[in-house]
Amino acid sequence: MTVDHKAIVPNDDVLRFYFYFMQERMNMFWRKMNGTGSMNWTDDPILCTYKFTNVYRATDRVSQYLIRHVIYDNSGVFSAEDVLLRILVFKIFNKIETWEYLERILPEPITIRSFDAHKISLLLSRRQRQVPIFNNAYMMAGSHRLYNDLPSKHEKWLTMIQKEFIDTCLFKQIQEVDRLEAVYNLLRRCSFLGEFLAYQYAIDFNYSPYLNFSEDSFVKAGIGAIRGIKKCFQSYGHTYEDAIIYVHEHIEQLRERYGYTNFRPLPGHEPTLIDLQNCFCETDKYLRAKIPDLKIGNIRIKQKYRESDKPIQFYFPAKWGVQMTELCTKPNTKELMHF
Repeated sequence: MTVDHKAIVPNDDVLRFYFYFMQERMNMFWRKMNGTGSMNWTDDPILCTYKFTNVYRATDRVSQYLIRHVIYDNSGVFSAEDVLLRILVFKIFNKIETWEYLERILPEPITIRSFDAHKISLLLSRRQRQVPIFNNAYMMAGSHRLYNDLPSKHEKWLTMIQKEFIDTCLFKQIQEVDRLEAVYNLLRRCSFLGEFLAYQYAIDFNYSPYLNFSEDSFVKAGIGAIRGIKKCFQSYGHTYEDAIIYVHEHIEQLRERYGYTNFRPLPGHEPTLIDLQNCFCETDKYLRAKIPDLKIGNIRIKQKYRESDKPIQFYFPAKWGVQMTELCTKPNTKELMHF
């Protein structure tokens, strides 16, 4: 990845809020980890009021559930292809309750051999009459023209898995490539997967023990990150990804420049390109409230913050080297945190 640094011109008055957000949002994470009461997590009224994801994508609730329960809880039970399939099914709905419903009601765990798009669709149609089955974090669109004869969105997605992943042995092909971008390129061939989802799913597959590519080797900016980049840079280079790579390459200098040098990372794991991409999206949201006259795209923040009563037991892939004992400083918490 080569970036023309001369083509990148930060908007200092705005980009400083990116580094402010990263530091303060991470401070909130550590305050929660230390058991500080919610009223003391931050003095920032915007961060108190609205829902913002963590600095690290992998520390958010759904990603933590994916890593611990979908990927690693049954390590050794399923084949590599089965694990990648299970990741994909989970991520299409991106909703813990939907996954747990399928795990509970299906006679067999979801595997390449047992996968039946029509049977799963019937079960989800029944559930959808009572509760939503998709998480609203992603707009699950896609080119449905190949499956227009199917009655529901979820059956179209599940049929895409059968025809474009299982029948073509795509999960095996994914294991055979030599870089993260190649995983992304394979996913982009699928009819329902645009640039954003293909990149997100590539990262999710890479959490597994069967892929081990650096998250700093490839990045793709999503729509929200693009809005943030446009706000934070007078000129962002030749692509939006250039701005993300620029921040990654100069992160210490930029922290010094804007006065946010007290960022405390996860032990042994600095934010990677996916995290920096995510923070541009969250900074865009923050700026809607902080500088409302800076109008690019969406204007209002839709989701208010509500503390969950369900704890998170933090877990990370062993290949990352994150020391769990360093995460938790409050005695007797066993890393169970209400976020």
